[in-house]
Amino acid sequence: MQFSCETYINLPREKVIHLFDNPQNLGKWMEGLQSFDHISGRQGYPGAKSRMVFNHEGRRLELIETILSRNLPEEFSGFYETKGIINKVANYFYEEGPERTRWVAENEFQFSGLMNLMSIFIRSAFPKQTQKHMENFKNFAENS
Repeated sequence: MQFSCETYINLPREKVIHLFDNPQNLGKWMEGLQSFDHISGRQGYPGAKSRMVFNHEGRRLELIETILSRNLPEEFSGFYETKGIINKVANYFYEEGPERTRWVAENEFQFSGLMNLMSIFIRSAFPKQTQKHMENFKNFAENS
């Protein structure tokens, strides 16, 4: 399953990247994030792995993030894995003017096992959740 989401942030791209690239800010816009722990590699750079733990609707959800590319301020890509789900996300940041940035997130999900069957019923939730995270970031960034 593939989809793209986007939002416009009323800040210069440099400021957006500064806020986006700081792991200490993740909990300020990623709803339900309980912890973000670096596991291996150079934090924030290709090959680095981190554990992200979420409280998702009262359930613990653990993801392993592997950074695929870091070409900031233009692009940041990662691979997110949990039981039955793999999500590749490519984030692109475009200058739309001196005080406006367009953020595009291209997502590719792969499902296996029971999640392959479940995905038929919950497919629409993934773009909605991605857009919600992006709007949360926009609100956080614009109000920082």
